[in-house]
Amino acid sequence: MQTGFVFPKTEGIKYAGSKREIIPSILSIAQKLNVRKVCDGFAGTTRVSQAFSKAGFEVWSNDTSDCSRIMGLCYLKNTKPSSYFQPMIDHLSGLEGKVGWFTTHYGGCGKKKSSEGSDGKKKLWQLHNTMKLDAIRPEIDRLGLDETDQAVLLTSLIHAMDKVDSTVGHQASYLREWAPRAYLPMKMEVPSLILNQMNSKNRVTQADIFEALKKNQAELYYFDPPYGSSNEKMPPSRVRYASYYHVWTSLIRNDQPKVVGAANRREDVSDKIAASVFEEFRKSKNGRFIAIEAIEKMLKATRGEYVILSYSNQGRATLENIAEVCGDLSKDFTIIEKDHRSHVMRSMRWSREWIPEKETGTKEFLFILGKNGKLPNLSTV
Repeated sequence: MQTGFVFPKTEGIKYAGSKREIIPSILSIAQKLNVRKVCDGFAGTTRVSQAFSKAGFEVWSNDTSDCSRIMGLCYLKNTKPSSYFQPMIDHLSGLEGKVGWFTTHYGGCGKKKSSEGSDGKKKLWQLHNTMKLDAIRPEIDRLGLDETDQAVLLTSLIHAMDKVDSTVGHQASYLREWAPRAYLPMKMEVPSLILNQMNSKNRVTQADIFEALKKNQAELYYFDPPYGSSNEKMPPSRVRYASYYHVWTSLIRNDQPKVVGAANRREDVSDKIAASVFEEFRKSKNGRFIAIEAIEKMLKATRGEYVILSYSNQGRATLENIAEVCGDLSKDFTIIEKDHRSHVMRSMRWSREWIPEKETGTKEFLFILGKNGKLPNLSTV
C-alpha cells in the first residue's frame, strides 16, 4: 500500500467476501492507471463503489441483487443532505411495533436462551425488533418517495437490522442461541451519505454481468465474482450467494414470498433458480471448470482498457487457471497477493513458469490486466 494513502471510510453490512481490507490497494491501482470511469461489476454491498466515488472517480455500480441496487442508489446517486432524511428517520423510529410477516417468519422470543420459535425453527431476530420492522417497512412505501430517497431509508433499515441479528454473518442459517447483539433494540440512522459532483454521472444497474458488458462505459473494470467452493466434496445441492442474504431481498421488495427450509429462505433463491455460473463447481464437457470458462468469457467481453479481477484461493478455480486465462487475453498483467493472516501484500509479474507459493490460510489475489497495452509499475500498491 502506498505511503500516505488515505483510507476512505465506507459502510456495509456483514457480507461474505467483503473487500474492505484491500480497498486501498484497489484505489491505488486505479490512480496509477490514470483512469476516470470505473465499473464495479459485482458490487455487493457497494463498499468498493463507495470508495471509488469518494476518491473522485465516475462510478458504474452493477450487481444482480436487489440489496446492491438499493445501496448503490443510496451512496452513489443521492444528492440530498442528511438533514433532509433525519425527520423521516425520526418518524419511522417512533412507530409502534406490530406483528406482521417478518415477525411470523423470523421473530423469536428473547426471554429464553434458545433462538427456536414455536415452530421449532431457529430465528433471525428477536420479536421486539421484527415488530419494529413490520411497522416501519410498509410506512416507507406509504411515504411515496422517489427511488433514491426510498433507497436511503431502506439502506438505513437494513443497517439497523443487520446490527441486531443472530447469525454467523449470512442468512443461510441462524445461531442456536441468541447472539448478544440480538437483545439490543434496532436503531435507524441516516447512512453516511456521499455528496460530490460525480453523483449525477454515476450509474447503478441491476443486470447479469454478460448483459451489462454489452455496453462499454468504463475505462477500468473491477470484477469480484462469487466463488465456486474449492471443496472437492461439495454436493450438487448447496447454498448460493443469492440465499445468503435472502431476507434483505424480502425487506426491499416487501413482497411476502413463500419461504422454505429451516432458515425460511425465499423459494426463488434456490440453487436451481438463483445459482451463478461463477459459483459452478463442476467441469464442462471440455474438462475445464465451468467457473473458469465463465471468467474467460467475461474477460473477453470486457472492452475497457484495464481490468482488476479479485479472486480468493478458496474459490473453485485454481490460481494457475486464472493466470493462464489472463495471460492469453492481455498484453500485460500483474498479480498482487493479500495474505489475510499475516496482512502482507506483494506484487509479482506473471510468466508461464509462475507457480504460487504453497497456500496456507485465506489469500486474496488481484489480477491486473492491461488489455491494450503495458501496465505501469504497480510494485508499491
